[in-house]
Amino acid sequence: MQVKLSPRQQLVLGATVRQYIATARPVGSEALVEDFNPRVSPATIRNAMGYLEKAGLLYQPHTSAGRVPSDSGYRIYVDRLVIPSNAIARQADHLLSEQLNWKENGLEVLLREAAQILSTLSGYIALVTMPQTSAAHLRHLQLVQIDPRRVMLVVVLDSYATQSIMVSLPQMQEDSYPEPEQLDRELQILSNFLNSQLRGRSINDLSTLDWSELGREFDRYVNLIHTSLTELKRRSGMTLSTQILISGVAEVLRRQPEFSELQQVQTIMQLLESEQDQLWSLICEPMLGEPGSPGKRVTIRIGAENPLEPMRSCALVSATYQRGTVPVGSVGMLGPTRMMYENAIALVEAAADYLSGALSQPA
Repeated sequence: MQVKLSPRQQLVLGATVRQYIATARPVGSEALVEDFNPRVSPATIRNAMGYLEKAGLLYQPHTSAGRVPSDSGYRIYVDRLVIPSNAIARQADHLLSEQLNWKENGLEVLLREAAQILSTLSGYIALVTMPQTSAAHLRHLQLVQIDPRRVMLVVVLDSYATQSIMVSLPQMQEDSYPEPEQLDRELQILSNFLNSQLRGRSINDLSTLDWSELGREFDRYVNLIHTSLTELKRRSGMTLSTQILISGVAEVLRRQPEFSELQQVQTIMQLLESEQDQLWSLICEPMLGEPGSPGKRVTIRIGAENPLEPMRSCALVSATYQRGTVPVGSVGMLGPTRMMYENAIALVEAAADYLSGALSQPA
């Protein structure tokens, strides 16, 4: 939005936004006097607020009330005046590093815990999308005996997501099936071979395995392995998962007065529970290469900028996280337009940095 503001008008806009964020009450000129040099009179501040109102950046909800930032006012505040909080970014990075155990927990558990940390720090709804597996690489494989006739292939991807595939051993005469101890030994040897051949490879490259190295004694497992890996590759090519891990709904209802109305709560809950595919497309828009905020790492949608009706009174701050140089998911923060943008921006950036670093570690 191209609105020309003098330095003083920018200061008044910033002070008004911060005061309204802190109090949730319309801001009068008297409330801003202490933010400025004592030589700046309330009349001077009133003149600046009057100009900002004419420019559409502030408005009066009632004739006798002070001013409230409009969506356009928040937009200029975010684009020109906000400095993300280094303190809360450091706090988020510390908690993520200390509390998330990548070796002992599954990916979904870890991302849920990350979302909980973000919602607790911010007081808003934290949204974390599961990473997409289209470019996933293999970290570890293990063949496990289920019973004398069935084997499970357990695969850990570089995102720490796991997949398991159940397959049956080839049909043979009853007395030809290996004993459980022998089968365990053979499966371990096969698992070691598969890890040496496939660790770090893309799922899309599974067809390059040199089966001749298995040797004749393991011929009976060739079809089993081939079937399993083909199924794994097929699953990775399925439609993008739009699952979003959500935390902080109760917190935002308790702490934000904008969500005290039943109708507002119902529309937000419907969006979070029943319309995740639409929300996912919005959060992951930069990752999909669609129009958003080119050249900006963090995407911010304020009020009417949100195409989804339930979000027209909300702000959504999001950033993508990567595996290497490839964006695979997003971290978002959903709250009222009266959001502490300094904190929200810092938190999604810190979380995206942390997840990118964790997912980009060598397999």
